[in-house]
Amino acid sequence: MSVVRAAEALLSQRAGSPVVLDDPEDLGGSGRTTVVRARVAQNPLSLDRSLVIKALPEHEDPHAFHREIASYKYATALPNESRPGPQLIASDPDARLMVLSDLGHGRSMPELLSGTDPEETRRAVSAWGQALGRMHAATVGGEGDFQALLRRGPSGTGGRDILREQAERAVAEAADYAAQLDVALPEAVLAALRDALHLFGEGDHRAFSPSDVGPENILINDEGVQFMDYEWGGFRDATLDIAYALVTFTAQLSPGDLARATDLEVAMVDAWRSEVVSIWPALAHEREVRRKVLTARLLWVWLSTGWMLPGEVPPPEADDPDWGLRRDWALHTNDPRVIVARWTDLAAAAERAGAETIGNFAADVGLALQRAWLA
Repeated sequence: MSVVRAAEALLSQRAGSPVVLDDPEDLGGSGRTTVVRARVAQNPLSLDRSLVIKALPEHEDPHAFHREIASYKYATALPNESRPGPQLIASDPDARLMVLSDLGHGRSMPELLSGTDPEETRRAVSAWGQALGRMHAATVGGEGDFQALLRRGPSGTGGRDILREQAERAVAEAADYAAQLDVALPEAVLAALRDALHLFGEGDHRAFSPSDVGPENILINDEGVQFMDYEWGGFRDATLDIAYALVTFTAQLSPGDLARATDLEVAMVDAWRSEVVSIWPALAHEREVRRKVLTARLLWVWLSTGWMLPGEVPPPEADDPDWGLRRDWALHTNDPRVIVARWTDLAAAAERAGAETIGNFAADVGLALQRAWLA
C-alpha cells in the first residue's frame, strides 16, 4: 500500500537507517482518511511492534489535518499517566501523513454500551467520565502551548473550528428551525443557546478536547480509556465535552440499559467531577454542575436536530459543503428516533436541574418531531 511505503520513508528519514513495515491491516478510517495498522519488521528506533498510519487525500481541506497534528503533538508532550490517547511518532504535513503508536485491539465503547452486563456498562461509563476528567485536569492552563503548535502549521491552516462554526449557524437559525416545527422559542432558551456558544471561546473550565469524544472514538485497553481521533482538537470549556458524551452515548445502549440511562448519566458526571473538582471548586455544588452541563447539552441536541432540518433526511450533500466533515462525528445521526430520544432525555435532565423553561421546550420539540418524523 502506498501509505505504508510513505510511512517507511518518513520513519527511515527520521531514523537515518531503513525502517521496514509489513502486514498492513486496513482499519477503515472515516471515509475521508486512510488508516492502516502495520507491523514493524525492521526497526532501528526501538519502535513498537506495530504502528498506525493515518493519511489524508491530497484533495481534502488541510485544516483538520494540521489541527490534528498540533493536537497529537500537544497530547504526546503530556505525562504518560495524563496522555489521553495514542502517541505521535512522526508526521509529514506536506504529505498529509502521520504515524501513531498502536493502541492495540481492546474493547470499543459501543461494544461495552450494547452489552448485556449492566455492571460492566456502568464501569465503562464511569471510566469514560474519569478519563475525560483526567484529560481536562492535566491540560488546564495549556492553551498557549497548543496555540503555539497551531501557528507552526502552514499559514492560514489549523485555526478553523468547524464544530463551533456549525453551532453558531444552528443558533443563528434557531428561530427559523422553531418555526418549521411550529414550536415557540422562549427567550430564555435562546439565551441559554447563546451562553453555550460562549463555551467554545470562553468559559470557566477551559481545557483540551479532542472535539469528538463520542463512544465511537473511545477504546478501553489494558492501560485504560483511550481517546482516538484528534481531528478538530482544541481548547474549550470542559462542560461541552461531558455534555457531548451524555448526548451521544445513550443511542448505543442495549434495550435493557435504556431504562437506567439516567443512572448512567449521573455516574458519568460524578466520575468526571471527581477528577476536576479540585481545580474547579465550583463544581462541588450539584446544582451548579447540572446547570452548566444542561446548557452545553441543549446546544448539542439543538445542533444535531438542525442538521436534519429542513427537508429530507439526511440533508442534501450538495447543499452543505461541510457534510463530509460532520457526518463522521458521533453527534451526527440520520435516525430520527435518536433525535427524538435526545429531546426526551434533555427534558428529563432539565427537570432534574430545575430548569422548567428548557424542560418544557425540550418536551414540546420532542413531541413536534415525533409527529413530523415518526407518526
